[in-house]
Amino acid sequence: MPLTIINSFASWVLKQRIHQIELFLKYPNEVQEELLMNLLTSAKDTVMGRDYDYASIKSYATFAERVPIVAYEDIHPLIERTRSGEQNLFWNSPIKWFAKSSGTTNAKSKFIPVSSSALEDCHYKGSKDLLCMYLNNNENSELFTGKSLRLGGSSQIYEDNNTSFGDLSAILIENMPIWAEFSSTPSSKISLMSEWESKMAAIINETKKENVTSFAGVPSWMLVLMNRMIEETGKTDLFEVWPNLEVYFHGGVNFEPYREQYQKILPKKEFKYYEIYNASEGFFAIQDLNYSSDLLLMLDYGIFYEFIAMDTFDTPNQKVVRLADVELFKNYAIVISTNSGLWRYLIGDTVRFTSLSPYRIRVTGRTKHHINVFGEELMVENTDQAIAKACRETNTEVVDYTVAPVFMEGKEKGAHEWMIEFKKAPENIEAFHKILDETLQTLNSDYEAKRTNNMTLNPLIINIARKNLFYDWLKDRDKLGGQHKIPRLSNQRDYLEQLKEMQVRVAL
Repeated sequence: MPLTIINSFASWVLKQRIHQIELFLKYPNEVQEELLMNLLTSAKDTVMGRDYDYASIKSYATFAERVPIVAYEDIHPLIERTRSGEQNLFWNSPIKWFAKSSGTTNAKSKFIPVSSSALEDCHYKGSKDLLCMYLNNNENSELFTGKSLRLGGSSQIYEDNNTSFGDLSAILIENMPIWAEFSSTPSSKISLMSEWESKMAAIINETKKENVTSFAGVPSWMLVLMNRMIEETGKTDLFEVWPNLEVYFHGGVNFEPYREQYQKILPKKEFKYYEIYNASEGFFAIQDLNYSSDLLLMLDYGIFYEFIAMDTFDTPNQKVVRLADVELFKNYAIVISTNSGLWRYLIGDTVRFTSLSPYRIRVTGRTKHHINVFGEELMVENTDQAIAKACRETNTEVVDYTVAPVFMEGKEKGAHEWMIEFKKAPENIEAFHKILDETLQTLNSDYEAKRTNNMTLNPLIINIARKNLFYDWLKDRDKLGGQHKIPRLSNQRDYLEQLKEMQVRVAL
C-alpha cells in the first residue's frame, strides 16, 4: 500500500476522536463528576473500597470528606502487598505492571501501579490524541509517510512474583500496539537497551537511514542525541539528515531553556513543537494548538483531578478544590484518583491554569522543587523563563542548572546559589547575572520584595560548571538518559554540594 494512502487513512482514523474531545470541552465538570462515580463503583469491592465504603459515596463532597489525601509513603504497604501477589487491594482488575520512578530526587524508587485500563484508556489514548490534535491542526501533514524517532527510558523489564516493573517507557514499548511499533524507530530492541552510550550509538546508526518525520522525547536528552547525530553525519542541521521532519513531540522538562538550541539545528519556521504532560501515574495534558505554550487538560482518561493551592499547601489551612473551583493563574499541587487505583494521590507536580474554558494549564514545577526558605516562593517556571531570557540577551546557551539557598548565618543575609553549565558561555558573566536577577524580580513579586535593597536576599551567586558536570553527576548515580532530570530548585543544599564537590574533585 502506498505511503500516501497509509498517511491519509491513519489521519482519518485518528481524527474521529475529535468529536469525543469536544464532549468534555463542552461539559468538563459533568464529565469529571461522572468519571469519579465510575471509579468508585469499579473499586467498591476492593480492600480500600470497603474500608472507606465507596458503595455509599454519592457525591464529591462525601468523597473528599471520607478519603484522605495521600503521598507515596502512605500507600507503599498496599503497593508492596500487590507486588507480592495480592490483588483487589485498591483496584478491581489485576495490577501486573509497576512503573518504577526514574526521578533524581529520591534514592529509594517508587513503584507506581499501572492497570490494563490505564495502559489502554490513558497512556495509549493520550498518544493517539496527541496525533489526533496535531493532524487536526495541520491538514497537509505527511506524518505517516515516515517514522517517529522516540527516545525513551533505558531500563529493561524485571519480573517479580508474577508482576513486572520497569521505566514507564519500557512498559509502554513492551505492550505497544502494532500500529505504534510500525510507525516508530528505533526498534524495540534498541529502545530498551540499558547502557546509555551504546544505546545512543545504536540509535544513530539505525535512524540516520530512516525517513524520520517526527521525534519524541525529553528535550535535554533528545538534544544530546540530535547534536551527536549532526556530528556523526557531518551535516549542518537535522533537515539535511531527515528532510521530511515536521514536528517534535516533547515533555518531561520545560522546553524554554532549550528552544533556541533546537531552532539552530532545526532552522525552519514552519517546524512544529508539540508539548505533552505525562508521568508514570498517567497522561494528563496535551498542547492542542499550533505555536502554543498551553496544554489542554484531558478529562476522560480515567483520572479524576483535585488541586491544592500552593499558598496553603502542607499547612493547617490546606485547601483542596475540584476542577470546577480552580482559579486562573494560581499555582496548584495536583491530586489524582485513577483507573490504576491511586486515590487522592499527590503526584508532586504543580500547575497553573491559563484558561478555564477550556481548562488549559502550564506545568510550573514540583511541590518539592521550589525555593521558599525566605518567603520568596520561587518556582521552576520562574527560573526557566529567566535563564531563557538571559541566554537570548547575551547570546548564551545553557546545558543545565540547579539552584539552592544560601542560609542566613548570624547577621548575614541569605541568597540563592546557582550552578550553571554553559554550552556557550556569556562573554560578560556580570551582564548575564544582572539580566537573570532582574528578570526573576519581574516574574516573581515575592522574590522582588526580598531582593529590594538586599532586604532579605543578597545578589544571587553563579558557579560556572565544568563541561559535562551534570552528565557525570547523573552517570555517577546510574541515571543517564530516558526520563531522568536534573532537580532545578531545592530548599536544601544537598544536590548543589554534591555538584560542587564533584567539580573540585575532578579539577584536582
